[in-house]
Order: sequence, then C-alpha cells, then structure tokens
Amino acid sequence: MLLALLSDILSKISLIWILHVTGAGLFPRPLSAKEETELLLKTAQGDINARNTLVEHNLRLVAHIVKKYYGTGADPDDLVSIGTIGLIKAVNTYNHEKNIKLSSYASRCIENEILMYFRSTRKNALDISINEEIDADADGNALTLMDVMATEDTIVEDLDLKIKAEKLSGYIRECLTAREAMILRLRYGLQGTKPLTQREVADHLKISRSYVSRIEKKALQKLRKRYGSSTL
Repeated sequence: MLLALLSDILSKISLIWILHVTGAGLFPRPLSAKEETELLLKTAQGDINARNTLVEHNLRLVAHIVKKYYGTGADPDDLVSIGTIGLIKAVNTYNHEKNIKLSSYASRCIENEILMYFRSTRKNALDISINEEIDADADGNALTLMDVMATEDTIVEDLDLKIKAEKLSGYIRECLTAREAMILRLRYGLQGTKPLTQREVADHLKISRSYVSRIEKKALQKLRKRYGSSTL
C-alpha cells in the first residue's frame, strides 16, 4: 500500500519537482495552521485525499533535506523517493497530542529514512571483495576496501558531521564579523589546525585574553541564535 501511494504521489509531483529545482516554479504553498489541523483530523479518520494533500504540501521538506546529500554519490531521484517515503510515514504516524509540529516530526522521519538508505547501501557494498583494489593513496600505493573500511554507523555519523560542519561554516560567514570568525576558527581549530587557548589566541592576534573571551562569547551567542532560528 505504501509503494502504491508513493508511486501515485511521485507521478503527481514530478513536474512540480523539476520546476522547483530549476527555479522555474514552486512547490504547493505551505498550509496554514488551520488547514493543516483540519487535514490531520481527516487523515486520522482515514481520509486518503486529506493525507495526500498533507504530503504534497510538505514536499518542500523533502527538497530541503535531500539537497544536503547532493555530492554523496547517491542518485538524487532515489533520495527524492526515499525522502518521500519518510514524509508519507510521518503523515501516517503523526500524533498531534505529542505537542510537536508536523514539519519537525516529518523532517526527522525524512532524515531517518535517508540515513537508513545509506546504511543499507553500505551493507550492500560489502559484497565487493575487501581485497579488491579500489583506489590509490597520495603516494600511488594501492588501496583496498579493507584499507578504508569503517562501520556503517561511522559512515553515517561522518556524513552527518560533514553536513553539520558545512552548515556551521555557512553560518559563520553569514553571521560573524571577520574578527569573530577568526577567533572561533583559532579557538576551535575549524581550519584543520590545533585548537588554541584564549591566551594563545590573544598572543597570536596581539590583543588581551579578556577581549578574546568577550568576542568569543558574543560570536557563540550569534551562532546559537542563528541555529535556533534556522527554518526550512
């Protein structure tokens, strides 16, 4: 039943998706709180049309989350389908009594579905001989799958960490002054260098340690505020 619904949903949104990613159009508008509540009540009563409307009007969540995984080697169409499965599951299992927004719950379900896909892909990849040469290192030495193998959980955690690091870098460029950004990069080793103490940063920049502390505190407050206001 889920696959049939997914097929129906994807057939309806294929053009909408193309228009969105090319900038030539938009997804269906977000529902108002009143509309969403009414449709959720109807969905809980078994109204399939209401459920489909909720899915279609929340597809922008799938778009937003899938974009984070571009560049991972996964087929974008596969990610769209998998993310949509997560969205459908979210609409089917959402409980308004839990006092959580549908968009927040759906985002979590979409993300989980995609991460499970990567775990599954990782397992399937183990069918390759672990001694088969798959690449070479910087010195030209052969690398086998055994050389680069990690647990599936580590792969997913590393991917998630990479995404969060890229988001943090974007927020630093967006929110902080050049000096604030420099102090955070030095303090926390954000450029791949060894993290420095406030005293070491102060010596490096020829300013007082207390001034470094004030700037660091202000910069972190800005980033916390930006993270807290992050929307889809």
